[in-house]
Amino acid sequence: MYRNMEECVNDLEKHGHLVRISEEVDPYLEMAAIHLRVYEQEGPALLFENVKGTSYRAVSNLFGTVERSKFIFRNTWDRVQNVIELRNDPIKALKQPFNNVGNGFAGMKALPTKKKGVPSSFEEVNVSDLPFIHHWPNDGGAFITLPQVYSEDPEKPGIMNSNVGMYRIQLNGNEYELDKEVGLHYQIHRGIGVHQTKATEIGEPLKVSIFVGGPPAHTLSAVMPLPEGLSEMTFAGMLAGNRFRYSYEDGYCISHDADFVITGDIYPGDTKPEGPFGDHLGYYSLTHEFPVMKIHKVYAKENAILPFTVVGRPPQEDTSFGEIIHEITGSSVEQELPGVKEVHAVDPAGVHPLLFAVGSERYLPFEDVQQPTELLTIANRILGFGQLSLAKYLFISADPEKELDTHQEVDFLTHILERIDLHRDLHFQTKTTIDTLDYSGEGLNRGSKVVVAAYGDKKRELCHEVPAELEGLSAFKNPALVMPGIVAIEAPEFKDYDSAVAEMNKLATQIEQQGEIDSCPMIIVCDDSSFVSESMQNFFWATFTRSNPSHDIHGVDSFTEFKHWGCDNMIIDARIKPHHAPPLMPDADVEKKIERFFDEEGNLRI
Repeated sequence: MYRNMEECVNDLEKHGHLVRISEEVDPYLEMAAIHLRVYEQEGPALLFENVKGTSYRAVSNLFGTVERSKFIFRNTWDRVQNVIELRNDPIKALKQPFNNVGNGFAGMKALPTKKKGVPSSFEEVNVSDLPFIHHWPNDGGAFITLPQVYSEDPEKPGIMNSNVGMYRIQLNGNEYELDKEVGLHYQIHRGIGVHQTKATEIGEPLKVSIFVGGPPAHTLSAVMPLPEGLSEMTFAGMLAGNRFRYSYEDGYCISHDADFVITGDIYPGDTKPEGPFGDHLGYYSLTHEFPVMKIHKVYAKENAILPFTVVGRPPQEDTSFGEIIHEITGSSVEQELPGVKEVHAVDPAGVHPLLFAVGSERYLPFEDVQQPTELLTIANRILGFGQLSLAKYLFISADPEKELDTHQEVDFLTHILERIDLHRDLHFQTKTTIDTLDYSGEGLNRGSKVVVAAYGDKKRELCHEVPAELEGLSAFKNPALVMPGIVAIEAPEFKDYDSAVAEMNKLATQIEQQGEIDSCPMIIVCDDSSFVSESMQNFFWATFTRSNPSHDIHGVDSFTEFKHWGCDNMIIDARIKPHHAPPLMPDADVEKKIERFFDEEGNLRI
């Protein structure tokens, strides 16, 4: 397997998975725009050999397809899957000890190995020597998007008590002193946040190392949700087929395999504005205070290559990351959460806002009336588990016949809508936490959640065209069918929540006066019904990134009974609100400039 990024690049090129771009490319918007275009076309990885303003090369789209990722890890993929499976189900190893001897040796051989000093191939450089890749027009500066951010537990130092995570790094802009500081975007509950809290309690700065590049396995390890007891550094060694090599210099961990290493300290309470940044929900995450790292030293390997990716409205390369992680980890979520059969974070909705899940329903096996019971217990487990806790909407059902597939999104939603009892099956959690990058809530990291738990016999036939009752309504126009049972309808521009409540009440009253429309349990109020109904991707994105359940779910003939809210038809107000972050829009001039790479003479004509 690959010992460094250079070996990976050469191998990908040899097998037709990578294209070199020798013409000078501007890291300000051009490189990102080229990457986005190539990813959309399911194209190759890209090696930018002539990056304006730097002597270093950059590579992107390494993980742009699952096929390419499996090729990169082809020699270790199966063995790593087996080790993960054994970690999740150790009884299997006891039942089949001789079949799993090799996996034990794989783990032992993957343990990190300590070296002395800084590698002779490293030279000391400045942050400003690196490619400063600026991704979206309104980004606050240049960012590293595929870093491996390393920290150790201050109370139990050492590599086996370390954390490696992928948190974006802002290199310049805002109030950062160039070559002296960088910004780190992470939440306090992450591994590095726990380390920072401990360092603050004892009044010491937290030593941090940022590794960039190295074997692709090291990059992937930084985002893997690993079983308890399996460190990122050991996993990186297993996936790479070579031990993680490291040393310490001035008290900072140095990866001998990385292309770049940035070392520094986070001092207690030291923050600066970070952002904006074009993010994975398809909007900018805005400027907020985040930890600042004081730079100690920066190292670059000879002929170093900086890997990067570009995030934006899904699908993007991080979508492929998610698929890779799911394939490697297999049923780890199901192992961790009793009763859960399947959980699917819906990528077109920005991953975190929307979950589909299948669970068990065994609490009332002898009752005549089937209804969600165990599913509600399981829903709480899901919403309390890791990154799944960031979800705003959870649609969950049980599947005795084992026919449901949450990845068949239209079929799954159809199953829910055919069975939902809107008087009973909506369960809200208000004034709670949501994704920090989601601006649909009441404030930063503050919003609500709703569990839609539907189970039992089919209750209705869903409409396959717009019901007549939704035509010709006052102030609401252009109703359009999204899918069976869901209609999008346009409303006037959103002003404020007081006005919105009045408008939604008016809509509900008009529908109620038209008569019952049981065939259409979900109505989406939006700014552009043609856009929302054009594709399921548009529906998922607009509806679930632009709504906060507690504030934006309304209903026809709605009621509250002993704190429980229900209705006859659910109305979701998915209009853009003044407090939302702006959506990502490419720069038209840059789009024209990069056409030279895609015309008949360009080497990216796919």
